[in-house]
Amino acid sequence: MSVQKSLDRKLAEIRANPSGSKAFIIADAKDADMAYGLAAPGQSPEYHGQEGRFRTLEEYRQLMRDVVRQGLVDIMLMSASSNEVLTIRERLFDNSHITPAARANDTSDIFVVRGGAYTSHPSIPFRTATIDQIQCGKAECEVAERALGADLGLYSLTFNNDPPRDVAMLERYREFRLEAERKGFRHFLEVFDPNAAGAVDADKLGDFINDHIARTLAGVPSAGRPIFLKIAYHGPRAMEALARYAPDLVPGVLGGASGTTFDAFNLLYEAKKYGARAALFGRKINNAEHQLAFIEFLRLIADDEVGPTEAVKAYHGVLQRLGIKPYRPLEEDLQATVQATSYGGSKPKATIVKPATTPAPAVGARPDFDRELTTDEIAALSPLEKIDYNLRRRDRIFGR
Repeated sequence: MSVQKSLDRKLAEIRANPSGSKAFIIADAKDADMAYGLAAPGQSPEYHGQEGRFRTLEEYRQLMRDVVRQGLVDIMLMSASSNEVLTIRERLFDNSHITPAARANDTSDIFVVRGGAYTSHPSIPFRTATIDQIQCGKAECEVAERALGADLGLYSLTFNNDPPRDVAMLERYREFRLEAERKGFRHFLEVFDPNAAGAVDADKLGDFINDHIARTLAGVPSAGRPIFLKIAYHGPRAMEALARYAPDLVPGVLGGASGTTFDAFNLLYEAKKYGARAALFGRKINNAEHQLAFIEFLRLIADDEVGPTEAVKAYHGVLQRLGIKPYRPLEEDLQATVQATSYGGSKPKATIVKPATTPAPAVGARPDFDRELTTDEIAALSPLEKIDYNLRRRDRIFGR
């Protein structure tokens, strides 16, 4: 008996009750090998600043396995090659409620290679992987083989207010949509902000993106429409307008640059408050001190169990209990930064955010977390204490 995917259940709930549903979709975007090359997996735990050492691709994939086995996200977004290894060969998702997905195109604005300047030029459409390769790992699939791999892909568009380039983007998207419809392949649509300097006035950017989404999809019948959206968060007004316009669009936010822990937690909190129903975080998760703990707090925020400031404080408490040195002291990690939303964006600039006065929940206060607790003892724990206990239990079993 196949396991129901949480993505499908949540989408059904959201569409049945757009204004009342509390369902929220979280995706871990580990498709960065289609953008950053060797740097994609991030810094290794043994990283030393003078060495510039990165994790290996296998270490990157092991993190994907760990997140899937944790079971708190709804989607694992991968490159087509990682999808082949984990979905098709290893069958990692067969008994999981998590949906595997693959990046279906890689426009030139995500060519973030060392020494390159591609991200400063207006985006050019391009697609490496084919739908068949995502579905079955080869150029042409038999009908029965299409269920072997992922049945969901991310397709991205970048509009630069340049008619020839934007039309080329739309033409490639139309080709992809028609092929996807014929082959039973679903997609979610990512619309990046313009990557050409000065393409749109900053105060009109949210409206520019919203109008492009509505205009692009107005000519697309339901069979070819994306199942949800992935866009930069442009504030309450823009998000509320998009969510109100057509509930079936199901808006979601992209994470952008890593920033502080508060940046990530507050982005999810704010976006959900004003109508977003999904968050797709790549660098924010991958560059966290402890990815599984970080995801636990994202889920708690998405489920309205804790606020962003309290979550940052509690996350630092978990790191302390696990003996992991945070990248920043707590006071600095409670700051907000101006976040770059493109792959090739500039380094964020920090600005102070006054922490809320609500005290952080106690984390790891019980002296018996190093032993197996009974069911009743676990039930008595607070949500944050459960996080600490589960992390320490996992480390006892599998090693840190």
